[in-house]
Amino acid sequence: MQLYSPWVLLLFLLLPVLVFMKLHKKRSATIKFPSLMDMRNCVASWRIRFRPFLLLARLICVGLLIVALARPRKGMVLDEISTKGIAIEVVADRSGSMDADMDYHRQKLNRLEVVKKVLADFIDGNKKKLKGRNNDLIGLITFARYCDTICPLVLSHNVLLEFLKKTEIVKIRSEDGTAMGNAIALAAARLKNAEVEIQKRKEQLIQSGETDSDRLSDGFEIKSKVIILLTDGVDNAGEYKPMQAAELAKDWGIKIYTIGIGSSQDFATVQTMMGDFKVPTGQNLDERLLKAIAEKTGGFYGRANNAKTLEKIIEKIDELEKTEVKTLQYTQYAEMFSPWTLAALLLLVLEMFANCTIFRKIP
Repeated sequence: MQLYSPWVLLLFLLLPVLVFMKLHKKRSATIKFPSLMDMRNCVASWRIRFRPFLLLARLICVGLLIVALARPRKGMVLDEISTKGIAIEVVADRSGSMDADMDYHRQKLNRLEVVKKVLADFIDGNKKKLKGRNNDLIGLITFARYCDTICPLVLSHNVLLEFLKKTEIVKIRSEDGTAMGNAIALAAARLKNAEVEIQKRKEQLIQSGETDSDRLSDGFEIKSKVIILLTDGVDNAGEYKPMQAAELAKDWGIKIYTIGIGSSQDFATVQTMMGDFKVPTGQNLDERLLKAIAEKTGGFYGRANNAKTLEKIIEKIDELEKTEVKTLQYTQYAEMFSPWTLAALLLLVLEMFANCTIFRKIP
């Protein structure tokens, strides 16, 4: 609680003056007696003893009114957050070639597992260089011969991380392949309609009663749209050619970062009846195409031979694509002078009632 006019409290300096004037006020006797000796010997009643409390009550009443004049009030600090976030579509290859071994901090994982771990750090943060993308819309698309929207653009990343965790390498041979062009085209279409998807998502959240709808308020604005494409292969399936899809993305103002996964020295672990065997995977990565896609849309291409280089590429993207969060802080006040005024009025009424009844003087 604070006072709007604290200088009013200087009026408390007048209270001693009022007490002095009250106690030293000259009074003329109404009835004169030749001697007061007998009266002084009389025992004082409780009314006489407690009569000074009337003066005290009057002083407290004045003090309460002074505090009320100073306008005590209680403030509540409110924050209004305006976010210019980024809409990001993560497009991850899950074709059979992503099963090749890859080092991840002295662990032997396949390429897809390493990609999943690094992407999880990018989305949620890793307590190091990556702080997480809490204020960005992120969606997940995976592809092999066919591409699928695994998770739509969302601000609540817990669901996204669960979908990412459950992503697996394609197991059906007829579904294996690399439809890079189709995947880029699907991601670009999703980002083009991001504002419409936000509105639909907001309506769904409001109907379900979820609090995340507050984050999708009018204070959220899409600053830019980005595709992060991670693949280890050559486009060999789908209707769209990668450069056609990149042209669409460019026309819609979407930037594409391309990342080539793996090295020509990687091995795949093959399980047979005779045990596990390491088989060289070779290198099928079309780096020229990935560079062309990135350059056409204003992004860049990065080659990730291992987990460390993949992490550095993701850190660079994280550094380039900054989210703007502006916080406007203001204080809303509630006036609190009423209780002080009511207390002063009540005390004054009680003092006047007591003065006219119990402590009444005659004459």
